Amino acid sequence: MLDEIQKEGWMSSMADLDAGTLARKKGRPRTSETAAPSLVEILNLVRTERSTTRQEIERESELGRAVVADRLGTLIDLALVDESELGAATGGRAPRLVRFSTDRASILVATLDQTALGVGIADLSGQLIMEHHEEADLTEPVSSLCDRLTALFRWIIERQGTQHDLWGISISTPGAVADGREAFFQTSTPSALPGWESFPIVERLVETFDAPVWLRSSVETMTMGELRAGAGIGHETMLVIKVGKRIGAGLVGDGSLFRGAQGAVGLIGAVPVVVGDRTGTLEEMAGSDAIARECRAAAERGHSPIIADLMRRGQEITAMEVAQAAQMGDRGAIDTLSQSGRLIGQVIATLANMLNPEIIVLAGSIAQSNDILLASAREAIYGACHPLVSRDLQIIRSQMGSSSGLVGAAITAAEALFAPAILRDWIMAGRPQAHPRFIDLKRRISARNGEAETPHPPGTKKGKR
Repeated sequence: MLDEIQKEGWMSSMADLDAGTLARKKGRPRTSETAAPSLVEILNLVRTERSTTRQEIERESELGRAVVADRLGTLIDLALVDESELGAATGGRAPRLVRFSTDRASILVATLDQTALGVGIADLSGQLIMEHHEEADLTEPVSSLCDRLTALFRWIIERQGTQHDLWGISISTPGAVADGREAFFQTSTPSALPGWESFPIVERLVETFDAPVWLRSSVETMTMGELRAGAGIGHETMLVIKVGKRIGAGLVGDGSLFRGAQGAVGLIGAVPVVVGDRTGTLEEMAGSDAIARECRAAAERGHSPIIADLMRRGQEITAMEVAQAAQMGDRGAIDTLSQSGRLIGQVIATLANMLNPEIIVLAGSIAQSNDILLASAREAIYGACHPLVSRDLQIIRSQMGSSSGLVGAAITAAEALFAPAILRDWIMAGRPQAHPRFIDLKRRISARNGEAETPHPPGTKKGKR
């Protein structure tokens, strides 16, 4: 009897085991699903140079030697890493260095300003390979701007000669861009500039170049450029202030760009300020348009002879003419820039007292054109800050100039491409165009174009049968 009970129990256990085995086989993840997380981890260890040899990868990732060897083989086949260079020997055989293939693909970048347009091309590390700047008018129709961007991008690609894959287009715009957290790239054209809501510029670029598109505000891209390649290197907290027709601030905390709930951090141009008996926003009272307006008024009162002479000759007066006149000693121009600097400095001081940054960087053509605005802003900031805040605070002008926005745009795209949550969905294919969201976007664009081109019989409504 006991033997029968034991036999029955043994058979029941075997049946349960077989059922469990079948269940595991049925739900077993594919090889690509199990490999992707470790491929992502290893690639980012190599890309950020936290690991440069197989031994370092094994130690940092805590993966076995066989797994690391297999994953590196896959990444080499995908041309994402290279292991051809030898490192320095330390008592034995020289190790092979594992390097990220920054030239595996390229990123097109552009900066749109009120009066200028910059374009460039960068590698996957965000380093600029080529850049070009020219005058522009952002009030022109968005369709014309899109045609101009497309032509410049094609020209840059042709100038490079070598045919690298294109993995992204990153554009810096004057206005804030709402943060689309549902996707890692733009899935539609936001209303970042007047008229953009009526023309699908993002969709047109995706269709033309078969690459994802990112849009960020100019102050964000400048901040990213300063953080990774400029004055922010080695700093954990930083404020970048862009002074132009618009005035904005970029914030770095704990070594990362802070974007806020909607990507609208740093809209300090909307802060109200007071000058005498007048009240207005910081942009209205201290931006480049205000500088030109106030100095023209000073010239009419006889307080700015150089600007008055330019006006008599019919020359347009902009903030740059005011800056040049100030450099030549024009009292009215100096007073105008000094007032603008003080107003900007007062607002920055409030931010500094709240955020306690290590460094404040003033960017934009006006801030970089002469020392007067910078000196006035410094005086106002140091004078209004708490001693603990101002004690070690550095206040400098940007040394990157117009390149900071292009570099920051490239870094924005590169960091988005290799973010682990995004990378795992395309790494096995070896290119971001294989990401499901990008495939879906291309499908929607094709469907929309097909619908737009399909003729409809007279008397019928579009979309009705």
